[in-house]
Amino acid sequence: MTYELFYWPGIPGRGEFVRLAFEATGTAYRDVCREEGTGEMFRLMDAAGINTPSFAPPILRDGDVIVGQAALILHFLGPRLGLVPENEMLRFWTHQIQLTIVDFVAEIHDTHHPVGGDFYYEEQKREALRRAGTFRNSRLPKFFGWFESIIKRNASGWLVGDEMSYVDLSLFLLVEGLTYGFPKTVAKAMPDYPLIASVHDMVAALPRIATYLKSTRRQAFNEDGIFRFYPELEDA
Repeated sequence: MTYELFYWPGIPGRGEFVRLAFEATGTAYRDVCREEGTGEMFRLMDAAGINTPSFAPPILRDGDVIVGQAALILHFLGPRLGLVPENEMLRFWTHQIQLTIVDFVAEIHDTHHPVGGDFYYEEQKREALRRAGTFRNSRLPKFFGWFESIIKRNASGWLVGDEMSYVDLSLFLLVEGLTYGFPKTVAKAMPDYPLIASVHDMVAALPRIATYLKSTRRQAFNEDGIFRFYPELEDA
């Protein structure tokens, strides 16, 4: 049965972490909301309509199995798609790395919405300028330094084990998104993180990923998603 992914149409967002897993492995999936709209997704989020409602997308449906939250979806898919080592402890380790990526994504989002999602960027621009400065100068180096150290400890050049796992795909997306949102910051920082750059380039060179990046299935970053480009946030 084809996997069904439910996520907001028009933005890559957190759904892109799941899409990359499918695309890298050539796994059949449906991006349901892009094909049919958001009606079924809202049903899966309605506590009155399903026994295990999801708080927010992304949501994965695999037959009778419904899983929410990007990190948990990848934890579910990893063994099924061959994107995680067989060793149980390494699977937990992979999940831990992904949860740290989730934390980082939240901090990236908060560079442009530090007060909250109920307000437009323009309504919290002053706070965003301050938050972005802290992110560029402190938080990005802290997270990137940790990822770099993990790769350095692992002789294969990947984050976990001897082969690419779903966290390598997720790290690729982080670099792509941050390059869009903070191009000057990333260009200046990446020479300090050659192993992260190597993972990014190895993922980008995968034939299926290279094809996906050129296809219409890949949605462009824009100012409605997690990764947004506001030039003033690089100068704060």
